Order: sequence, then structure tokens, then C-alpha cells
Amino acid sequence: MNLPLRRSRLAAAALTALVALAAQAQTEPPAPAAPTSPAPIIQPAEPAVTPAAAPADKSEVQPSALTADLFYEVLMGELNARGGDPGGGYSLILDAARRSRDDKLFQRAVEIALQSRSGDAALAAARAWKESVPDSRDARRFELQILIALNRIGETVEPLRAEIAATPQVERPFLMAVIARNYSRATDKKLAASVVEQALTDELKNPATAGAAWGTVGRLKLAAGDTAGALDAAIKGQEMDPSSEGPALLALELMDPSQPQAEPIVKRYLEGAKAQPEMRIAYARVLVEGRRYADATAELAKLTAAKPELPEPWLLLGSLQAQARQDAAAEASLRKYMSLAESQRDQDAKERGLTQAYLLMAQLSERRKDFAAADSWLARIDNSDDLLGAQVRRASLLARQGKLPQARELVRSLPERTPDEKREKFLAEVQLLRDAKQYQAAYDMLGQASASSPTDTDLIYDQAMVAEKLNRLDDMERLLRKLIELKPDNQNAYNALGYSLADRKVRLEEARTLIQKAVQLAPDDPFIADSLGWVEFRLGNTTEATRILEDAYKRRPDPEIGAHLGEVLWTAGQRDRALSIWKEANLADADNETLQETLKRLRVKL
Repeated sequence: MNLPLRRSRLAAAALTALVALAAQAQTEPPAPAAPTSPAPIIQPAEPAVTPAAAPADKSEVQPSALTADLFYEVLMGELNARGGDPGGGYSLILDAARRSRDDKLFQRAVEIALQSRSGDAALAAARAWKESVPDSRDARRFELQILIALNRIGETVEPLRAEIAATPQVERPFLMAVIARNYSRATDKKLAASVVEQALTDELKNPATAGAAWGTVGRLKLAAGDTAGALDAAIKGQEMDPSSEGPALLALELMDPSQPQAEPIVKRYLEGAKAQPEMRIAYARVLVEGRRYADATAELAKLTAAKPELPEPWLLLGSLQAQARQDAAAEASLRKYMSLAESQRDQDAKERGLTQAYLLMAQLSERRKDFAAADSWLARIDNSDDLLGAQVRRASLLARQGKLPQARELVRSLPERTPDEKREKFLAEVQLLRDAKQYQAAYDMLGQASASSPTDTDLIYDQAMVAEKLNRLDDMERLLRKLIELKPDNQNAYNALGYSLADRKVRLEEARTLIQKAVQLAPDDPFIADSLGWVEFRLGNTTEATRILEDAYKRRPDPEIGAHLGEVLWTAGQRDRALSIWKEANLADADNETLQETLKRLRVKL
């Protein structure tokens, strides 16, 4: 092409300036431009489904691909976009993109529109891109992302179908996860679930993809509040592909006493040969959240037997064993974890895990009154996020050795970097006083704090529990009823008040009503079940009391539950069984107040 001399020089200058702008774009992000239209505001975002392979610098255009005219147009577009006229820059870049059919220029036009917060313009550019380069996956992905951001969900069915069809089979499970994540951002979540189900029609029927596809549909139904639809999707997905993880993960989220069909889906997946260890760990964690400690322990025992080289299950198992006072087993599991922890690649996870292991080992040492060993384990903790907790535990060790003033001084000397740390220090000092049976001092501290924060339900509950220790039962009831008024769904308040009445053999029908309310709020809590069994015993319903307490003790073999179960069995004439349970409870915690009071009152010697 022969150009006049002036025009040729201008084109050369355009090329030089464009390359300089491209180099600048690698080091300086473009400044946000003022909005040019009232279109919905959206931020620059990732591509709609799987990220496209993008050039290192999206604003760089290959000079050899453009004529001098196009270079000049691109240059002016960039100058306008960066100089306060994004609308003009957008028009020039988009025109150049249409003329050259260049993917990078189309993408640049989309970016200018997004940076100027003009969603409609960004969508127009993406659609122009798709029209000019029909086989461009990047164009379709940007169109999808923008439509979702603009909440034009109904328009995404066909683009999504096309994207799925263009995705290799091996990549589709990942694609399904990204679809769920992107569409869950939609405002109309029911429509999003419906649209995705339409787009996945073929995948939902294909055994090779049905598990992941139904998992995606179910996750979107769950986001829309349709738990029944989500559960149905999980069931259908597993029927089509029992080895697929998607339906099982969805069912894990749905696990709840109100959804009894969810857990069998998880169990069937875990029985398969392709079940991943991470899934069993996640299942165990859900069981722990539901206070199903025995079931969680059983799952972790299976996993440590099958995969003894994995560190995390040993730590979780040791934690549950320590909680159940199976101290020898807990120590063995924790030592196994510590020996494997160095193999963890995630440094933060390793530090957190070791800190938890050291705290648990200190707790085990403290139980056997080896305070020096307990202190040595705590001294290993050097993670700044956990130092406060470790120092509080060291203060507790001092108090256990009769050094309460030193323990309180240690707690008070700890730094208070945040309001949470200040609160933690306060509660730690109160607990030191309670453990040392300095109940009046603890009650006074809590009273002063409650006066400053009269709606703090945790402080009210703690003060009520200390009032009971002081035999100030009217104050205890007043505080618990205040707590119920402030927080009607607090199961601990109903349980504490009901148990107190039952233990004193007063207002037993009212006690049962209160505890039954607590059971409704926390049906899987073994300690609340213990209270219900105890009130049934006080009411003379020995058979029902035995059934409830047997189940509670099986789920959580705690010494206090064991003390109550033993007394019920003793009264029913099952004395050998009662003695066996009391001995077991005594081995777990010989200092348990309820257990020792029961044995003393019944004049039983173990």
C-alpha cells in the first residue's frame, strides 16, 4: 500500500506508541474510567466457565497483523480509553476488532466496557466477537459471564449448551463445578437452577456425566432454597453413577435430621472402591458437628486403618478419643499424627495441626497430673495466633498446682490486641476462679461485666451457672429466664433450668417441658438427652429413663452421664451393670463431681 509521506509517518508513530502502550499495560493497570451508560454495573470478572487461555498482556496487539489504518485506529482508541473518553475508545477498538477479526482486540473492547462499568456495551462487544469469530470459545465465555452478571439468566441456555458441547469429556466434571459457582451468583436463583437444568439435558441422561451434572443442578436448587429438589437431584445422580462424588458432596451438605434420605447417599458412595479419603474426613466432620462422636470415631478408625499414611485423620481421631477420655488411644493417635505431620505440604495446615496436637497432649498430661509434661507441650507452641490460648492453659496448670494468684497474674499480663482477646482473657480468669471453687469472686466478675453488657447472653449463662454453685437458685432461675427471653432458641438455657429443677425434685412436669424444648432445639446432644433421662427417672419412669440414658451414654460415654445411668440401673436392681458403668466413668475422670456425689450418697465403694 502506497501512503502519502505524512500518513506513513503517522502510522509509524502509531506503531511505536501502540507498542509503548502495550509495554506500559504490563506494569500499570489502566485507570478506571467514568461510567458511560446507565447499564447495570459489573466488575471485570473471570470468563464464564473455564478460563480461556489468555495472552500475558491482553492489551498487546501483534503489529504485523494490522494495517497502518488499523494501527492508527487502535492507538486512538487506547488514547481515548485512557484519557477520559472510554466510550470513544470502546467504539474505535470494537470497530478495529470487527475489521480485523482479532480476538485480542475484541477482548480489549470488552475490558474497556467492563472497566467503565457498562454492562450492555460489554455484552454487545462479546456478541460482536462471537459473530465475527464463531469458533471462539473465549467470546462465548465472556458472553456467558456478562449475561450472568447482568442477571439475564434466561438468555444463557444456548451459550451454555454450546460451551458444554465444546468441552472435552475429561474436563466436564470441573466444568460442572464452575457452572454451579457462577450461576449461584444470580439474583433469581430458582431461574438459574431451571436454566442450568435445561442446558444440561443431555448430560443428565449420560451415565458418564450424570453424577456431576445432577450434583450441579442440585447445588443450584439448594442455593434457591429448594432442599427437596436438591435431595432428589442427589438421589438421581447417584442412581446414574454410584461412583460420582458430586451427589455425595451435595448429600453431605443436606445431612440433617429433617433430611434422613441424605446420609445413605454419602454412605453408599463411601462403600465404593473409588471413594476419596477426603470425603470420609468431611463426613466425619459433619458427624462431629451433629455431636455423633461415636459414629465419627468409627469413620476415622476405618480411614486410619485403610490409609495409615495420611496425617489429618490421626489428628481428628486423637481429638475425638481425648474428648471421650480414651486417653491411651488418644495419645497413640496424636503421636502418630506428629510423626506424619512433616509430610504435609501446606505449611499453615501443618502449623495449625501441630498446635492442636500439642494442646491435646498437654490436656492428656494434665489429666494424669503430670504438670511438667503438660507445660512442656504448651511451650512448643510458637504460632502467634495460638499463643494466647497456650498461655491461658499454662495459667490453668499453675492454678491446678495451688498457684491461683500467679495464674491470674499470668492471664492479666497477656496482651490485648483485639476486643476478642480482651474477652478471652476475662473469661479465662473467670474459669480459673470457677475451677478453684472461688465462686463468689467469679460471680462478682461476671456481674460487673453483665452490668456493662446486659444483653450478652454468654455472660448471663455463665453467671447463672456460678449462681447455682453458690446455691443462689432464685438468681440462677432469674438469669436463665432472662437468657431465654433474649434468645428463645438457646437450648442450653432450657436444659440448665430444667435439669436444675429435676435434680432438686421440684416442679418436675415443668422441668420435663423445659428439657423437651431443649431436645427440640438440639435433638442430637447427648448431654441434653441425659437431662431428659434424669427428669424421667425423677418422675418415676425408670424404664424410659434407662432407655434414654443408655442411648446417651453410648453416644457419649461421659462420666456425668455414666453417673446418672448407673444410679437408674442401681435403683432398678441392675447393680452389677451399675457398678461396671461407674468403674468405667471413674477411670475416665475420678474427680467428676456428679459421679463422686452419687457414689457417696448411695454409699458405694468401687
